[in-house]
Amino acid sequence: MISVDNIAVIHGGHALFSDVSFSINPNDKIALMGKNGAGKSTMLKIIAGVTKPSKGGVSAPKDAVIAYLPQHLLTADDCSVFEETAKAFASYLGLKAEIDRLNEELTVRTDYDSEEYYKIIERVSEVSEKFYSIEEVNYEEEVEKVLLGLGFERADFQRPTSEFSGGWRMRIELAKILLQKPDLILLDEPTNHLDIESIQWLEEFLTEKAKAVVVISHDRAFVDNITNRTIEVTMGRIYDYKAKYSHYLELRKERREQQQKQYEEQQKMIAETKEFIERFKGTYSKTLQVQSRVKMLEKLEVVEVDEVDTSALRLRFPPSPRSGKYPVIVEDLSKSYGDHVVFKNASMTIERGQKVAFVGKNGEGKSTMIKAIMGEIDFEGRCELGHNAQIGYFAQNQASLLDESLTIFETIDQIAVGEIRSKIKDLLGAFMFSGDDINKKVKVLSGGEKTRLAMIKLLLEPVNLLILDEPTNHLDMRTKDIIKDALKDFDGTLILVSHDRDFLDGLATKVFEFGNKRVKEHFEDINGFLRNKKLENLREVERSSK
Repeated sequence: MISVDNIAVIHGGHALFSDVSFSINPNDKIALMGKNGAGKSTMLKIIAGVTKPSKGGVSAPKDAVIAYLPQHLLTADDCSVFEETAKAFASYLGLKAEIDRLNEELTVRTDYDSEEYYKIIERVSEVSEKFYSIEEVNYEEEVEKVLLGLGFERADFQRPTSEFSGGWRMRIELAKILLQKPDLILLDEPTNHLDIESIQWLEEFLTEKAKAVVVISHDRAFVDNITNRTIEVTMGRIYDYKAKYSHYLELRKERREQQQKQYEEQQKMIAETKEFIERFKGTYSKTLQVQSRVKMLEKLEVVEVDEVDTSALRLRFPPSPRSGKYPVIVEDLSKSYGDHVVFKNASMTIERGQKVAFVGKNGEGKSTMIKAIMGEIDFEGRCELGHNAQIGYFAQNQASLLDESLTIFETIDQIAVGEIRSKIKDLLGAFMFSGDDINKKVKVLSGGEKTRLAMIKLLLEPVNLLILDEPTNHLDMRTKDIIKDALKDFDGTLILVSHDRDFLDGLATKVFEFGNKRVKEHFEDINGFLRNKKLENLREVERSSK
């Protein structure tokens, strides 16, 4: 059991949280929830031993292995994907290498009666006992299994890690963590760089093979599928629920309603008490009662209501200018980079008002198809935009395209027109920019903050063909809900590239699957697509076992 004992974190006189205690038991699968800035990542770093708290500490059994995957990491690039992943077995392989070296030394030495010879025999015995106490492992097979599960191809194994993007290197680190079979796995936004199939594989691994897990994630379906406990960090303290995320939401709603009721009752009592004090403070016969009430108010612990969830704020896209009946027509489209074929003879027709999802493993051509639709790359075949198609595009690097010299408020003030101008502060508040935040320069914002700001800009532009490439990375659940509701009401055409099943659920009514150099059309929503994919995979397993 790992124990978090009375920890506090204080930054510049402000307590991020104080006197927080909880235990992590074997097989606990915990979702660490709370709004951005509540201290979730800090809490994870403290448990991992990366950061020290201002007060309190974390205790764990001496031999407990705690593995931590941060949100952002820097990895060295001096070996292949397979070699880097195999470092998970460094201690196991180190013991094996030492036994081989010592045995080799014994075969060449002839000083059988010397003290050194006996010392080597003792060391061989000691190391061998350690080595053989570890369950025998075919580490090459284990490495291969995990890398394939996380979306790598066999052809990638011997490629240098330097050839891979940050997202793929994150997968290598995740593979190393999973292979260590730790007592506790700490994951900070692990699904941001995974496609849907890899997320499903990871879910299965964490639920069936992992021991204890603590995860921060804005992927609601992922969190619901793997967790059995939810710890909410809010206003400097925690609430611990023995419930998975969706049940926790119901319990939290009940808790806030009770808090609100207690707060209102207390405020009424305070008002009545103050009124009594004011009315009788000069009356001699009531002096003791007045003094008693004054003391009571001084000692009173005021009921606090946890942060108000402003997700009830509705955002709306401006009305779409009318486009032609088919905003996107693709026929026999092929794209290659040198010898590498991305896809061949792909065709799709997207009708006005349709909301479609592009899904498939990373590297199978989803972003390439978007670049073709946008006219950013050359290709073979036909790709045409319909009459009066006006595109609003959110790229994965959209945040880096903002003008860094402007403030948050100026960025939005420049493009807001009409009625929304009077609600800019409300709009910014819904995306967690409030108070003095709105005067911050864009250049000092984090990646997540820039993503949110870029998304607000997109909400304000009158377009009829919206193309969103992984729009939900770095967004918390409340913000995603606001955007999802706005997209449901959007009266134009929508193309969504996303691995976030919960975000796609109820939004996309058709799925284009990218894989094996083809684009396959599925006339169903994301849940129907995933159900049928599982059936297909099971049939493939049955066929291959015959």
